[in-house]
Amino acid sequence: MPYLGAHESVAGGLHLAFDRIRQVGGESLQIFTRNQRQWKAPPVTDEEVALFRQSWAEAGHMPVAAHASYLINLGSAKKEQAEKSVAAFADELVRCHRLGIGQVVLHPGSHGGAGVERGLAEVVKNLDLAMDAAQAQGAVTMVLLETTAGQGTGLGHRFEELAFILEHARHGDALGICVDTCHIFAAGYDIRTPEAYRATMAELDRIIGCDRVRFFHLNDSRKELGSRVDRHEHIGRGAIGLEGFRCLLGDRRFRDHAMTLETPKGKDLAEDRMNLATLRSLLSDS
Repeated sequence: MPYLGAHESVAGGLHLAFDRIRQVGGESLQIFTRNQRQWKAPPVTDEEVALFRQSWAEAGHMPVAAHASYLINLGSAKKEQAEKSVAAFADELVRCHRLGIGQVVLHPGSHGGAGVERGLAEVVKNLDLAMDAAQAQGAVTMVLLETTAGQGTGLGHRFEELAFILEHARHGDALGICVDTCHIFAAGYDIRTPEAYRATMAELDRIIGCDRVRFFHLNDSRKELGSRVDRHEHIGRGAIGLEGFRCLLGDRRFRDHAMTLETPKGKDLAEDRMNLATLRSLLSDS
């Protein structure tokens, strides 16, 4: 059975995310280890590490992943932005290593008009540089390239683009894939029916390999199939609908995977509780 959870806030301290995920009955967790809208981030302190690891143990050592800053763009051909992105991502990998988080989700980046081929080459080069820098500090962390919706000049909305990075990066053994259901749907991969779901997963398996998929983001989509617009919706209330999530949750290939919500949130945790209850009702039906 998949480990269902959510992305939770770390307001007040990284360790408090475990209190929040337990309040909603989650079994897995995704966090930002630092403010995702700032380039410069202080290293984690020994106190933060101790509190985080203690809270994690008290939560039963549930699966945890970090999400890299949205500012990071390893696909940029602009020297200054690429250098800042490499440094920021290397710092993220080091923070996660200290905290004991073994997986970091990363958007591949944007080519910014330089073209897909140039953008993918930049991702490979800059990803190698960031992982080299982190490993030089003893940090070994798996990087999960996230499937994207394909907005603007974003990279990674086609399975072929992600496969290129996996194949050409020097640290390929430390790379995997995070599948976002809203993103693949917006990119044109249909999962709304059992037949469509099987066809999409066959394509994923053929081009990337389902064994490379390590993590999922569960989000319905406010926009239609192939819109290439990234707008998340509550489970079953968007264009994907419940049947697509029933197919995914019932897929035995992913029964031991962590699957976290990135659905809209209000001021409290009610939305996460609602979405997790919906997902669990689909599990009980299968």
